[in-house]
Amino acid sequence: MLNQEQTPTAGLDRRRAGILLHLTSLPGAGPCGSLGAEAHKFLGFLADCGMSVWQVLPVGPTQQDGSPYQTSSVHAGNPRLIALDPLLERGWLRTLPEAATDAAKSGALRRAWDGFRERASGTDRRALTDFTAENDYWLDDYALFRALREARRTPWWEWPPALRRRDPDALRQAARQLREDLDYLRFEQFLFFNQWQLLRGHANAVGIELFGDMPIFVAHDSAEVWARPHDFDLNPDGSLRVVAGVPPDYFSATGQRWGNPLYRWDRMRADGFRFWLERIRTQLRLFDMVRIDHFRGFDACWEIPAEEKTAVKGHWVKSPGDELFACLHQHFERLPLIAEDLGVITPAVDALRKKHQLPGMRVLQFAFSEGAANPHLPFLHDRDSLVYTGTHDNDTTLGWYRSLDTATRNYVDDYLGHPAEAMPWPLIRCALGSRAYLAILPMQDVLGLDGTHRMNLPGTSEGNWRWRFSWDQAGSELPGRMRRLVELYER
Repeated sequence: MLNQEQTPTAGLDRRRAGILLHLTSLPGAGPCGSLGAEAHKFLGFLADCGMSVWQVLPVGPTQQDGSPYQTSSVHAGNPRLIALDPLLERGWLRTLPEAATDAAKSGALRRAWDGFRERASGTDRRALTDFTAENDYWLDDYALFRALREARRTPWWEWPPALRRRDPDALRQAARQLREDLDYLRFEQFLFFNQWQLLRGHANAVGIELFGDMPIFVAHDSAEVWARPHDFDLNPDGSLRVVAGVPPDYFSATGQRWGNPLYRWDRMRADGFRFWLERIRTQLRLFDMVRIDHFRGFDACWEIPAEEKTAVKGHWVKSPGDELFACLHQHFERLPLIAEDLGVITPAVDALRKKHQLPGMRVLQFAFSEGAANPHLPFLHDRDSLVYTGTHDNDTTLGWYRSLDTATRNYVDDYLGHPAEAMPWPLIRCALGSRAYLAILPMQDVLGLDGTHRMNLPGTSEGNWRWRFSWDQAGSELPGRMRRLVELYER
């Protein structure tokens, strides 16, 4: 078990600093940011700022609400993140779409597939074949799920019984009928992972590690729940029996009803946690470090009857987190995981995190309430932790500060020494000065933006996940200012 003087196992062997910015928030001409030139330019910005970590949100295929925490696969990459310019350079795409819409981009990717089949080199064709073979543990199920989902336009539990139950004859027939779509969908993933590895290689070459985010739960309408329904707590027809969420907390007086199916841990235990071994395998191909969202669910999950509209009537159900992490440690030589240990954290949750040497999180926007025992206050930070000014679920620091009542704002000012600098810089300094091994700053805070630029408002489904920055918001003096602070606090 770690004590305060030990080094955690997530690669945090020195004081470091990073920026939180999801890929969709990058500038660019398309409907959202991508893995193209702007992502590589952002690596240069990070390096100029003295940063060594880039944290992103989950990168799986999103559903209608755009939430990266409700994806149709825990393995696949989001095709919205594929950059089109590299396909033009390879000669697989002749022209870029004029409209900056998802439909236009989807059409361009389909044309790139036609171009690949007509003009790709033998080396590129072999690379696609190798990729398909290396990812067969998830890719075939994902491609068939996506093809069926797009063809039928209904969630999988409303499909004909033979497809819903994955009858082998029905699956073979569907695969024959949808063969061209399946080939395209494999190519789509080939593009994503190819561009991702180029970005990761560039990042590591300039001393930056990519820090990912893995939701603990899986979307109901996803390839994995369809392919492995026995791993999830469902009704016989595939509908939800219970759903995941969290009880009432800082973010919502009625809690959060996420709607994800809960796991059948008994069945996962019986097959040696295969689902999790495969999931971590994919994550480590993508990232140098991975945050586990809602870590406390590995000790106990908040189980809500599916018919309930809020999370109020849920209850805690135990999870075998200790067994699971012991299994993961046996299978992976390096397990660079970080625990999102926010919310209702019991001694058992904290003990589980420390036993398996997982750094936890502290958020400065949570620090200025509940008195001197609040664990988010800087003088209570452990070295085996990450400190944030705020997260993707928080308001920007400037928006947060402006929303405080007078007494709390005075307390914040007094605690920070009535600084001459305007917010958010005093809280940025506070984070960088923390004892925590890694300080993460949301890009909105680095840019000094107000609450109109927040990424997500928990408990709402409209208007989230759309924020993008522009380079004119980052003045020419910003990298130098950030680098001086990073060096001042020896990060």
